[in-house]
Amino acid sequence: MINDISGGFRPLPEATSRGRAEELKEKAVQLEANFLSEMLGYAGFSALQGEFGGGIGEEQFTSFLRDSYAQTMAETGGIGLAETIYHALTKGADNA
Repeated sequence: MINDISGGFRPLPEATSRGRAEELKEKAVQLEANFLSEMLGYAGFSALQGEFGGGIGEEQFTSFLRDSYAQTMAETGGIGLAETIYHALTKGADNA
């Protein structure tokens, strides 16, 4: 699939079936979201420290917020990793 400016995917001609293509697209987006979540964590997106921090509750739920941000980023185009993964998966499916 080719990622257009709106973050949508257009099917490649070599995609075997519509259902399989959608499944591969979804898995590629999930993988990009997981990658982005880890990168956000390493970039310092974590619980606030000090007087404005939310205490133990914030520490427990910060990962959920980070995962949600990463999922939204990936679904709206992300960094293009999902498109690359999708192309690799469909290329491999043609050879299987």
